[in-house]
Parts: sequence; structure tokens; C-alpha cells
Amino acid sequence: MADVAARIDELWDRRDGLGPDDRDAAAVVDGVIDQLDCGELAVAEVDGGTGEVVVHEWLKRAILLLFRLRRIETAEVGPFEFADKLPLKRGFAAAGVRVVPGASARWGSYLGRGVVLMPSYVNIGARVGDGTMVDTWATVGSCAQIGARVHLSGGVGIGGVLEPPNAVPVVVGDDALIGSRCMVTEGARVGAGAVLGAGTILNPSIPVIDGETGEELSRGVVPPWCVAVSASRRKELPGGEFFLPCVLVIRRLAEGERHDKAQLEQALRDHGVAT
Repeated sequence: MADVAARIDELWDRRDGLGPDDRDAAAVVDGVIDQLDCGELAVAEVDGGTGEVVVHEWLKRAILLLFRLRRIETAEVGPFEFADKLPLKRGFAAAGVRVVPGASARWGSYLGRGVVLMPSYVNIGARVGDGTMVDTWATVGSCAQIGARVHLSGGVGIGGVLEPPNAVPVVVGDDALIGSRCMVTEGARVGAGAVLGAGTILNPSIPVIDGETGEELSRGVVPPWCVAVSASRRKELPGGEFFLPCVLVIRRLAEGERHDKAQLEQALRDHGVAT
């Protein structure tokens, strides 16, 4: 694999001279995208020792090169017509993936066994783990890494990231629940088993605060096994007093604790949060 990575880096260095007629370059890049598509490769992963996100930059470069090496082509699916440089993902039944009409995933995204796509969208380079539900109108952006048994509720927006090449993608851990209309973008992280209340916005500029102590835990990172909701905090600025967004951790869950829907709804109501 080191040889392939080196070849991608070499193509990247001379990318300005590449185009759709470069068949040798296209064969190398297509092979890498095929491996992303079947899950043999992943754009990013969490280091088990440090807990930090490791981004494989050469894979992001391969995706960017793909757009240089392909022409826009027209595709017809039933009564629908598409004009794009990339084909849609195929082979859902063999992969054990349920795709409801209105859903689409691009070639180069990976969907684990048992994934359900309601009318939704999964972009190239994204990885969706086994048993995850991508609910109606949810979007999984390019290179986002979604764990197993996650529920992305209706209208959730998981941001994508291709450029700049060194940007870190969104990572959502196993067993997380992302509430309706949440926006998780720009390299934010949601820990395993965490719950985000409906409408929460999370990115690396949003402080995450412990509701019991008032301590700022991080920016853009929700800890594992907790319930977190959208909130605001007072800020004095030269122009006056303002309320800036934050994310508030209102409850800690036992590790491995499954989300009991009734208890979760009650916890959110206790804090005045819509369910």
C-alpha cells in the first residue's frame, strides 16, 4: 500500500497537468477509490492508543485527483437524469444494505452491512458503519466517518471535508444518536454512545461545557456516553452583551448503556429541550 500512496503523491505533485485522457493515472486512482468503496481503506481512523484522529492525506488527494481525471457524463435511472463526474454506488443487496427510493450514495463511499438509507445522501470518501440508520433528508458529507449502530435522525447534516487536504473530517463514534436537524461540521467529533439533542450545532469553534460544573471540556468534541444539547452563554463584547452558542453536557451515561427512549426524552424535557 505504501507504493500506491507514493504513486498518488507523485500524481498529486503534477496534478495541474493531468486530465481525463491520462488513462494510467486514472487506473491508479480508480483502484484506490474501489478500495474506499468496499471498505478496505478509510480516509481517517481513531488511533486506539492516543484517541486522536489520524487522517490519511493521500486518500483525500486520490479523491481530489479523481475529479480531474473524469469527464461529466449523463446517467439515467428510471425517469431521472443525472450529469456528474462520478457514478452512483452499486451492489447494495449483496452488501446487505437497505436503500429506500430517494436515497443515493456515491461510488467511493462505504456502507457497512445492515446500514439503512432512508431518502438521504452519502458522499464519496464517507464511511458508515454496520447497522447505522441514515434517516430522511440526512446528509453524510465527503470523508465523514460514522460508526456502527449510529442513528442519524431526520435532517441531520454531517459536514464533508476534502479541501484543504489537511483538514480533519467529522468522526462520530459507535452507538451515538444524533438528533433531528443537528449540524456536525468541520472536523467535530461525537464520542461513542453520545446523544446530541435536536438542533445542536457542533464544530471546532463551539465550546462543549459540563452542565454540572460549568467547566469547558473541549471545543467541537462531545465526550463519549453523555447527553448533550444546544445552549448559549453570555458574552460581554465592546458592542454590548451577547449570547453565543455552546453545547451543554446535561447527563452522563454508563459506558455501554443503551439509549432508553422514554428516559432520554424525559432528560431532555427536564432541561427544556425539544424532542
